[in-house]
Amino acid sequence: MRAPLWLARLWRIPAGRISAIIVAGTLAVAGVALVWTPFDPRHADAYAAWLPPGWPHLLGTDDAGRDILSLLMAGSRVTVLVAIGAGAVATIVGILLAALGALTARPVRESVAVIVDVLIAFPVLLIAMMISAVWGGSLWVVVWSVGIGYGVNIARVARGELRRVGHADFVLAARASGLTRGQILARHLLPNAAPVFIVQLSWSMAAAVLAEAGLSYLGFGAPVTEPSWGLLLSELQDYVSIHPWSVLWPGLAITATVFALNLLGDALREATDPVLARRGRRPQTHTPGVVA
Repeated sequence: MRAPLWLARLWRIPAGRISAIIVAGTLAVAGVALVWTPFDPRHADAYAAWLPPGWPHLLGTDDAGRDILSLLMAGSRVTVLVAIGAGAVATIVGILLAALGALTARPVRESVAVIVDVLIAFPVLLIAMMISAVWGGSLWVVVWSVGIGYGVNIARVARGELRRVGHADFVLAARASGLTRGQILARHLLPNAAPVFIVQLSWSMAAAVLAEAGLSYLGFGAPVTEPSWGLLLSELQDYVSIHPWSVLWPGLAITATVFALNLLGDALREATDPVLARRGRRPQTHTPGVVA
């Protein structure tokens, strides 16, 4: 499908417009934060502690006198890195496991199914906390552990979709024509199962943002030298009764980003699925809960 066509469909969906604007805004803020922030997010000024929102500190300052807006802008870089990195890892792991579970011989399919079921039984956040405790708090540990954890969830959903598409007449014709399993996977199965992967990818990115915030909040995520929304929320929670406006900003940033990524995946599925586009309705889907 040509990009302009599905982009136009996406823009016609109200949820698609809203979520795309929020996600694009987050990406833009992260890009700007790479080269500029209103103040140095690591600079502490005891004389500027707990300044209320106003000029020049538009969102106020924290207990160390750091500008909260600058901290949020710098923290968006961590959010984007974790979302993209964990989403990419989850997609690769999910596609590989789904392909093994749908296209290989029966013993291999059954073995993969058992492995997937066992891995799903372990909470992703618990696995990430154990890995972080061994290897130390690092964004790359969060990206790989969360990505692999949610990649297993993608595999479980995508395996059934690949098997369903694999029994279609055009796939049977491709097999009869002599195409290898790899060629069938690349030419027929993955393109036709793309809407499912898109939705699962978006949900995995949303879950990765929430997981990183939770891990940083608990001290297992981003190092203290790297501004993070979850870490900022953890630092400001002790002052919520005195300065409630301070915890409002990181909480809103996390909520808006996770909400937008979930909506975007649903809208992208409708925009890229010709059947749903012709029917002119949203697919009946549900947002999976994040395993704590």
